[in-house]
Amino acid sequence: MKKIGILGGSFDPVHWGHLLLAETCREQCGLDAIWFLPASTPPHKLRQQLSSAAHRVAMLQLAIAGHTALRVSTVEIDRGGVSYTVQTLAELNERYPQDEFFFLMGADSLQDLPTWYQPQEICRLAIPVVVRRAGASEPDLDVLRAVTTPERLASIRAHQAQMPLIELSSTAIRQAVAAGRSIRYQTPRAVEKYIQAQGLYRTAESA
Repeated sequence: MKKIGILGGSFDPVHWGHLLLAETCREQCGLDAIWFLPASTPPHKLRQQLSSAAHRVAMLQLAIAGHTALRVSTVEIDRGGVSYTVQTLAELNERYPQDEFFFLMGADSLQDLPTWYQPQEICRLAIPVVVRRAGASEPDLDVLRAVTTPERLASIRAHQAQMPLIELSSTAIRQAVAAGRSIRYQTPRAVEKYIQAQGLYRTAESA
């Protein structure tokens, strides 16, 4: 059985914060691999125009090149439509029944998890790994009592991670490109050069 961490998102574009979160969770929680799952259409970003799936996958592949424990999964893109976490986890469990899945999420999203679509099933299909930033207080995992079992909650408490404070966002990177500002050291150099070569995010509308 392999322990697989799942990190979902738009990744438009991927940046060093995403990569640091993945590596932090892999190391601190003893995970065998981290899979990046770019969303087809995130339910909380229905009105945002995303870059094409091909561009977002290509940037992820460039960003993780050379790290054998990281990979990109296109399961949500292949399925199409709105990407609900519970559907993705169910599909992964069906495809890889021999593996154990861990769903990586920021501590700021923890409070909202009980309001997600089928939170009980999410916690059954994967162990949420709550990541907090350095200096932040330990997250209140009691908010999950209503959506999981005491045994599962104990596993969630045992799989937490803390990462260095790093203030980066895909939105800020897109805005910087549109404004003609540098994004050096905010995303891997290969991703930066890809953005330049493909002319991504050059207009305010695309940012």
